[in-house]
Amino acid sequence: MTTATTPDAGRNASPYLYGEEAAAAARVLEGGHYGHTEVTEEFERRIAAFLGVRDAVAVVSGTAALHTALLAAGVGPSHEVIVPSMTFCATVQAILAVGATPRFVDIDPATMCVTDQLVMDAVTDKTAAVMPVLFGGRAIDFSRIRKELAARDITIVEDAAHAFGSRNGARHVGATGDLTCFSFGPIKNLTCGQGGIVIPRTRAEADTIRRLRMLGVVQSQAERGRTTSYQVDGFGLRYQLSGINAAIGLAQLDHIDTAETTRRILWRAYRRALAGLDGVRLVDVDPDRSVPHLCQVLIPHRDEIHAQMKTRGIGVGVHYPPNHLQPAFAQWRRDLPATERAGREVLTLPFHQHLTENDIDRVVTVLGQALKTVGAASCARS
Repeated sequence: MTTATTPDAGRNASPYLYGEEAAAAARVLEGGHYGHTEVTEEFERRIAAFLGVRDAVAVVSGTAALHTALLAAGVGPSHEVIVPSMTFCATVQAILAVGATPRFVDIDPATMCVTDQLVMDAVTDKTAAVMPVLFGGRAIDFSRIRKELAARDITIVEDAAHAFGSRNGARHVGATGDLTCFSFGPIKNLTCGQGGIVIPRTRAEADTIRRLRMLGVVQSQAERGRTTSYQVDGFGLRYQLSGINAAIGLAQLDHIDTAETTRRILWRAYRRALAGLDGVRLVDVDPDRSVPHLCQVLIPHRDEIHAQMKTRGIGVGVHYPPNHLQPAFAQWRRDLPATERAGREVLTLPFHQHLTENDIDRVVTVLGQALKTVGAASCARS
């Protein structure tokens, strides 16, 4: 038998459990129904109420959310989807899964997010959707271009995998009228263990996504239990969210205020500690409105500093290697100077709710020492 230890700065990210998750999952296991159940539907209702929206459709992952949202929006072959290269590859794979073409765009290096101007500069006659990535939890304001995009029949599909709980103005992300996709993976602001959810714009989109996630079956599980048959209305996938995962998510949702408060406190502690380091640029997640998911800096000699900090037991990471430079997506490569520079400089510092301010001070101290050591070595070589 091993004794669990509390994760610290040696972990880049880590799930945070509040104590009720295991019992909640056990109740579903004991009930004997492990697929889509009334627990899943309760999770959908609770998420919709939290966000202040009419509907929410739970699926098995954030990637499944993006895939089904694009299908519901009618995006497919011959279409382009504008997407930042600076994201996890799942965003791009969802575009390819519907047969569409990714059109990569650059980012604002201060936020790691796309801007409305960068998006409009990339629009073509083939553009069917724009997929902004709410990097690190930061909301993106498209209010200036929303009408023009709508007039051109271009759908906004938000990749809000990092941004559950964040706000766009006075409203929660997800309540702004766009198709919004959340991830509830292991290390997200709210975890189901694994899961995702789509916030549809219309009842018709909700019905479409529900059919897609259940292999094209029209009837709900409850309806199927009352009849001797069911109707398959078209293409579908096994994307439904298990009641086991939904139960974990419900237990987490009871503590979302704690998650929001803790993550903001930790991110601001990093901001204070990093202020004394020269040559370090902190990526701004707008913590007054966002629930921070990452804490990242842009630094010179990133690879060397990454190696030194790992050697010292600090769980640094890189989010993300740019997608337009990946072999799988090479045919859609474009010149994206800000993204490529960020790809060379970005360093993700340990960020999860187990951290203390002492942990943060240690991370920043080691970062400062690594900057001096690597900088001195670089000067000696030159």
